[in-house]
Amino acid sequence: MIRNRLLAAAATTLAAALLPVAPARAAEPGSPAVSYGNTLIEKRADAQIYKHSDGFYYFTATAPEYDRIVLRRATTIQGLATAPETVIWTKHATGEMGAHIWAPEIHFIDGKWYVYFAAGSTTDIWKIRMYVLETSAANPLTGSWTEKGRIATPVDSFALDATTFTVNGTRYLSWAQQDPAINTNSNVYIAKLSNPWTLAGAPVRLTVPTLAWETVGYKVNEGPAVIQHGGKVFLSYSASATDSNYCLGLLSAPASADLLDPASWTKSATPVFKSNAGTGQYGPGHNQFTVSEDGKSDILVYHDRGYKDISGDPLNDPNRRTRVQKLYWNADGTPNFGIPVADGATPVRFSSYNYPDRYIRHWEYRARIDPDVTNLADSQFRTVPGLSGSGTVSLESANFPGYYLRSRPNGEVWVEKSDGSTAFKDSASFRRRAGLADSAAVSYESYALPGRYVRYHDYLLRVQAVATTVDKADATFRQQ
Repeated sequence: MIRNRLLAAAATTLAAALLPVAPARAAEPGSPAVSYGNTLIEKRADAQIYKHSDGFYYFTATAPEYDRIVLRRATTIQGLATAPETVIWTKHATGEMGAHIWAPEIHFIDGKWYVYFAAGSTTDIWKIRMYVLETSAANPLTGSWTEKGRIATPVDSFALDATTFTVNGTRYLSWAQQDPAINTNSNVYIAKLSNPWTLAGAPVRLTVPTLAWETVGYKVNEGPAVIQHGGKVFLSYSASATDSNYCLGLLSAPASADLLDPASWTKSATPVFKSNAGTGQYGPGHNQFTVSEDGKSDILVYHDRGYKDISGDPLNDPNRRTRVQKLYWNADGTPNFGIPVADGATPVRFSSYNYPDRYIRHWEYRARIDPDVTNLADSQFRTVPGLSGSGTVSLESANFPGYYLRSRPNGEVWVEKSDGSTAFKDSASFRRRAGLADSAAVSYESYALPGRYVRYHDYLLRVQAVATTVDKADATFRQQ
């Protein structure tokens, strides 16, 4: 009797082991998808968006007339596009702060608002120096601003693009400045602050433009911007002339290191963000960082132009415009800027429901799911109105605009260029459904083959019927 019971129990255990095992419910992504429309604001360069604890985003940027400082505020990033703009300060009629009003930034420090900006003089418009404004008003758009004067640096030379940040309780200033002893236009410096407008101690030079991509047209390192993540400090900066060659480089240092020691910092060998002819974006640079409305995603703020060729001096071209897109993080904790995305809605990534570290991507145009896709744009897609059928959507490649995820007759999913045919449009159109394995996620039902869904099999994407719990999980994705 006991032997029979043991055999029966063993048989039950074996049978259970042979049944398909439903994957565990995937955790919600720590950084869910966000969507913004580009361009955010026309004719505004050197943009900064600051999210404050009062629930507002504050925006400032260089106006192309170089004569004033402007502010906007809204409760959403997209809302800044249509928010009223207030002039909080105008250039002096004579003398210092009378020309080339550039690159303002707004910060809230110890209960007061401060605006950092660069300005020239009416007697020498290229005598660019850094200055600070202060207000104690709760709403900086309506406050009365006091000029705190010039930020004094040991060398009295061309200086601009001041930004401030704290690491481990210490407040720093970083900026760009020309060193008359070096044959460059500008280098990036850092120093501690004793108050918001006064350096504490000697500045330290962090980077000099020496690499080929930093020295096109001009030898420039400027526009520092700081973001912290995973125990590291990342400082992006802009390089080369302000035309289509303008691009971003990156310095990184452990947050525990001595940030005033240049040896603490590692410099990227190649630009981390540059022009992209495929998306029609040129000269991306002078960036800053903010966070999404839910506080879960980092957002890259930058300017660029929608064309490559410029007549005359790029500084006289007024069409640099403010743009935003999500900043992603690689598995090793480094930021992934991707590419400056095409005009319109920003793209998203799709992670597998049951393999959250794998993303839909294209590899030689074949769609699949892979982990650690460092070529970020290969795993980004824009959701656009469906090429066929009312209420459908199509998924357009971020780095190949005009190319879409579509199913071939054998069910394989590829990223291919639309040929305009009805057959192509039908095969590239889907009905977006609540996730088959989790209603908070998303699944895509084929328009051409109702009842069949985009799912992966052996990590390759296909359009197939789904029946089992495992099938449904394979056809469920989270947007990030």
